[in-house]
Amino acid sequence: MPELPDVAAYVHALRDRIVGEPLRRVRLLDPFVLRTADPPISALESRTVREVRRIGKRIAIGFDGDLWLVLHLMIAGRLHWRADGAKLGGRANLAALEFPNGTLVLTEAGTKRRAALQLLHGRAAVDAVDPGGIDVFTADVEAFRRALMRENHTIKRALTDPHVIDGIGNAYSDEILHAARLSPAKLTHKLTPAEWARLHAATRATLQLWIDRFRAEAENGFPEKVTAFRPDMAVHGKYGKPCPVCGDAVRRIRYADNETNYCPTCQTGGKILADRGLSRLLGADFQEAAKRLKPRG
Repeated sequence: MPELPDVAAYVHALRDRIVGEPLRRVRLLDPFVLRTADPPISALESRTVREVRRIGKRIAIGFDGDLWLVLHLMIAGRLHWRADGAKLGGRANLAALEFPNGTLVLTEAGTKRRAALQLLHGRAAVDAVDPGGIDVFTADVEAFRRALMRENHTIKRALTDPHVIDGIGNAYSDEILHAARLSPAKLTHKLTPAEWARLHAATRATLQLWIDRFRAEAENGFPEKVTAFRPDMAVHGKYGKPCPVCGDAVRRIRYADNETNYCPTCQTGGKILADRGLSRLLGADFQEAAKRLKPRG
């Protein structure tokens, strides 16, 4: 799922391309992508874009008349900028917004249709779709600590809860926790003041690093290759590969459709966290087998 740095890159690129431009036509290539009926989507045509903003992991495009088109990319949704008049074939294409200088296309890989558009009237309606997580760049360490301690969850779960923190998901939470040298399984109520300070600083620094990197890329073209797996990430998606800090093999915890990646040497004091599938398969031999994993590459 595109997270804060990715969405910020989209917003930056869209501001340069569509603010001040009239929307000539909206094409719904999959009618089910639109999750609202009033106002009708045709009400946007001929209106000029006045603002593009980020709401958590959503993108809100503001038009004349206080109409807002809100895009939620979910897991596999992506945005693309196409030349004016480009042909749009294929099942992955869900919607297209045609402007005088080009066309914004919403696509979604796979067969599950989770990406969505909402057309809302008024700023209050837009604010209502905000999950309400704090902005880590404006929250000091104490506000950050209070938000994550509302419930006693693992740090990983707290960081990825949109009602707690704004815009962080599976990928960047792995990178943040590695930078903070903290176990993803540690409970928020168990953190020391020094660990809170480290986590707060790592969250800001990690997100800013990737925001700056993606914005620099967007200066050279529209961000067409948004992905949760980046070659220069430290641990996310790097199972079995060497940690860039200590060289130990990156481990994982798998659950449902997600997995958490971490370095045992840097984050857990050498302890291998239980992976449900392997734990069931290997039983008491799990820890010993996991420790024998050698870094690849």
